[in-house]
Amino acid sequence: MSVQIEKAATPAKSLLVRGYEVVIGFETHAQLSTQSKIFSRASTAFGAEPNTQACAVDLALPGTLPVMNKGAVERAIRLGLAVNAHIAEKSIFARKNYFYPDLPKGYQISQFEIPVVQGGDVEFLLDGEPRSVRLVRAHLEEDAGKSLHEDFIGQSGIDLNRAGTPLLEIVTEPDMRSSAEAVAYARALHGLVTWIGICDGNMQEGSYRCDANVSVRKPGAPLGTRREIKNLNSFKFMQQAIDYEVRWQIEQIEEGHVIEQATVLFDPATGETRAMRTKEDAADYRYFPDPDLPPLMIAQSWIDEVRAAMPELPQAMAKRFEAEYELSAYDAIQLTQSKAMATYFETVTKTCGRPKIAANWVLGELSAFLNKARIPIDDVLVPIPTALGALLQKVEEGELLNNAAKIVFKDLVDRKDGEIWELAAFIERMDKSIKDRDLGQMNDSSGLEAILDEVVAANAKSVEEFRQGKDKAFNALVGQIMKASRGKANPAQVNELLRKKLS
Repeated sequence: MSVQIEKAATPAKSLLVRGYEVVIGFETHAQLSTQSKIFSRASTAFGAEPNTQACAVDLALPGTLPVMNKGAVERAIRLGLAVNAHIAEKSIFARKNYFYPDLPKGYQISQFEIPVVQGGDVEFLLDGEPRSVRLVRAHLEEDAGKSLHEDFIGQSGIDLNRAGTPLLEIVTEPDMRSSAEAVAYARALHGLVTWIGICDGNMQEGSYRCDANVSVRKPGAPLGTRREIKNLNSFKFMQQAIDYEVRWQIEQIEEGHVIEQATVLFDPATGETRAMRTKEDAADYRYFPDPDLPPLMIAQSWIDEVRAAMPELPQAMAKRFEAEYELSAYDAIQLTQSKAMATYFETVTKTCGRPKIAANWVLGELSAFLNKARIPIDDVLVPIPTALGALLQKVEEGELLNNAAKIVFKDLVDRKDGEIWELAAFIERMDKSIKDRDLGQMNDSSGLEAILDEVVAANAKSVEEFRQGKDKAFNALVGQIMKASRGKANPAQVNELLRKKLS
């Protein structure tokens, strides 16, 4: 019997669609970051010529036996610890029987009744509010091969390089109630498996694949019949596929049709899902324990070793950011959405010495640039965090105004020639940008005094209104001074000198 860890789901907001409640559960296949396959020594490297990384064990040749990859088990333990799950002391491998051309054995080695990871939950933010999705299980299994369809010659082929690749299938309860929530969960889980280093998360290469089980029902009614959308390999397509499937199911029900359980695929070209086959239930796979593999035994001492080697997890890091850097809970959670962003923020902070300013820039200017350029924060073309810290240090020391710093930042990231600079080159480029654009802050009090005198003399009406108690007049004068200084004057200094002059 499997052990279930009971935990209530964070109440989801039921966003009704035409009077129907949407119910979504996920099955995610995370390819584990081992160099060899789960039951053989064949390589898992991506991009090799077809059938060059399939050994005798992967091909199920007579007389071959599977041998468990210890690294795959260790990665499963890591996930269990990260999601506060129960890690089974004893789990069983089973044969899942089905007959596809890309499955050499005629069965897939997986886990059924007793998985290695049981229960747990994944926490994330949705529209600034905390949410959690309960996990049912995470079990180890091998991947199948791949069918290659060459339409232009009317033939199909089989590539067995992926056969035997280690997967961890992570299954949720049907806790999600909208496509936005489903995508937020998928992103959070993606961030977690890459954070703890068990999966590279490359969706284009198939390392992180999601299947969404979608159904609709009237509020309070029993769960509807689900349809499984297979192999969603982008967050954008994930949301589009779920939204289309929800609309389709509602239309079918309202036209008097019955939803049949099925496996469907999403076509990005049409934006529609289409049925691939009727959906099997567990009984259809005729699971039974694999006689070639003994039970998987995990000692508590091994779990303790893995726990000791775990990196600081996102939740713990967010709490530390709140305490150590005095950030808001929201900023701390946003900064720990990925390990790369958290590391980037801390490096900037150590350079400029101002955590709040560093957080504002990483979540603001830097994130906007990354989104527009469609590159990850750890891309080599992103200015190294020490350089950004040095730029913000100039703001902190009064050499540069924040708006001027944004202009310099744009110069730093606008590298059409593709050149990659070391830190010294970044600093040189930054100083040149400030000098060429004459962006340095005006710290000459005598020059500022002259501008104040000119503005006061030219705006006698505003001066009189201020002396009559109208604060808007004072702000208008400050605006004129900043304009005259071309935005280079220190606003705090302007306020202080102007008040002294007018008093």
